Amino acid sequence: MSQTNKLSSEQQESLLNVLEKRFENNKHRHQNIEWEKVLLKLKANPEKLWSLDEMERTEGEPDVVGFDEKTNEYIFYDCAAESPKGRRSICYDHEALEKRKENKPKDSAINMAQEMGIQILNEEEYRNLQKLGKFDTKTSSWILTPVNIRKLGGAIFSDFRYDTVFVYHNGADSYYAARGFRGSLKV
Repeated sequence: MSQTNKLSSEQQESLLNVLEKRFENNKHRHQNIEWEKVLLKLKANPEKLWSLDEMERTEGEPDVVGFDEKTNEYIFYDCAAESPKGRRSICYDHEALEKRKENKPKDSAINMAQEMGIQILNEEEYRNLQKLGKFDTKTSSWILTPVNIRKLGGAIFSDFRYDTVFVYHNGADSYYAARGFRGSLKV
């Protein structure tokens, strides 16, 4: 882990307090999961704390949404009501970013996720998130795009309107002020 990807003790404690409050206030997202066990995992994985802090810094409001019994890891998703503000106005991936010659966005969803040490949600994960509340009712979020669609220049995104999860397509180089991306992290 590089020094730049390490939180100080004070930063760790502050983040853990935020995560614990969110965990306690949203028990419907993680029934039958105990905070004390999550906390032990978090303290044993400081590099994951850095990634969670990046999710928090970009206004993703990460929270526990499940437990993967195969890998013995807790699953965090961005649970902000709308697509994280600090990750909007971006295209889909680096190839799309390089393709734009004019009015380039500041970054891409795939680049940002990689730099943060998280994974962009796929369609199944996005649909599972929507079972926990209503997310992206005014915004949209890029989701992991199948290779065959991406090869043809497209990318997919989702939102929640009319009590329905919609999956749409767009050119991967497009970007909008109301579209960002949501990530996941296993700890």
